[in-house]
Amino acid sequence: MFSPEGPSLRELAVQALSSVERGYDLLAPKFDRTPFRTPDAVLAAVAEALAPLGPFEDGLDLCCGTGAGLDVLARVCRTSVTGVDFSAGMLDVARRLPPPDGPAVSWVRADARALPFEAAFDLAVSFGAFGHFLPRELPGLFGRVHSALRPGGTFAFPVLAPPRPTGPGFWMLLGFDAVMRVRNALWRPPFVMYYRAFRLGAVLRDLERAGFTVDLYALPGFGARDDGSPRARLVTATRVSAPPAP
Repeated sequence: MFSPEGPSLRELAVQALSSVERGYDLLAPKFDRTPFRTPDAVLAAVAEALAPLGPFEDGLDLCCGTGAGLDVLARVCRTSVTGVDFSAGMLDVARRLPPPDGPAVSWVRADARALPFEAAFDLAVSFGAFGHFLPRELPGLFGRVHSALRPGGTFAFPVLAPPRPTGPGFWMLLGFDAVMRVRNALWRPPFVMYYRAFRLGAVLRDLERAGFTVDLYALPGFGARDDGSPRARLVTATRVSAPPAP
């Protein structure tokens, strides 16, 4: 499916009936030949947008998968870049790829909701991972990212404008989420992957409550929608010295 070298329909079905971690372990050898990998155009646009905000010293790729985002970090970080993922299979593929030029590269297996770092990075990025977290989990996730960053550090991730109900993309994503909800109601362990659970307004509020100040930058290479709003934006959240008191 997707390409002659990509996973078969049977392989995807086995993945979807596994846990998230086990599913990605199974998919890892063919992951980069599926549409699930972040497109190079998005990676390049994020690197270009981050360049004026740097340079940074140490960077973190949150939920790094097979390491596509490490090239972004290597372009804007001078000392080190670290990829974190909870799938051993995805990290195994990442370790086999030629490392990017420049900073030292390391890989860590860990759950993003329990990052084992304290004030260790100046920049954290994430690409396409938020569908694997339920909305109620995002405040805790953002709190751990806040702790992993040094004061003044930046957490950045791209967001695409959601499709409108008048387009087929809206109904495809709605249908996918409906299938996942039925699957998780009938089968355990759950496989958390929801395309429509990410609400930008709520995410921005969660980031601010976690102790970030937030900015949005248009990614001009992706054009604008009919109403003039950008099709893609970069969220940059800057860590203040401490999270606000509850």
